[in-house]
Parts: sequence; C-alpha cells; structure tokens
Amino acid sequence: MEIICIEDTTFYSLIEKVIDRIKEKHDIKTNKMISGEEAMRLLRITSKTTLQKLRDEGKILFTQPEKKIILYDTDSINEYLKKNIKAPF
Repeated sequence: MEIICIEDTTFYSLIEKVIDRIKEKHDIKTNKMISGEEAMRLLRITSKTTLQKLRDEGKILFTQPEKKIILYDTDSINEYLKKNIKAPF
C-alpha cells in the first residue's frame, strides 16, 4: 500500500476540480433560480397555466426581477414534489 502526502490546499483544490468535472459530465446546474421552462420540466408539466396556478396559490416560490422575467426557486419546487408523494397501498 502506498501513501501519498499532499498539502491541504492542494487536496481541496483537487476536490474542487473533481466536483466541477462531475457537474460538467452530468450537466448538473447549481442555480437556485430557474426559468419557467426548466420549472415545468422539473415538475413534469406542459401547461404554463398550471405553472402559474402553482405560483399564484403560493405552492412554489418565485421572483420577478423584470416585468416579463419570472424565475422559480428549485428548493420550493423540490419541496412541493416531496409534499405530494403518495405512499403505495
């Protein structure tokens, strides 16, 4: 068995590079706020009306930085999906 010693800064730099590589390879995005199209994809819905209903009823969080730009919070979408899990019979 071979032991390799490296400085802690080098180790953490290596870990960061590995994480970046994995995110790139699996197309993982870390954006907390996503577009309506991405929100619909996560929710597996095709209707913008349904997305608006979820937004209007306060079931998912959103922000509107400009009049025609609405961004959705991925954490609230994931929480909404978790709340609606149905247990098998």
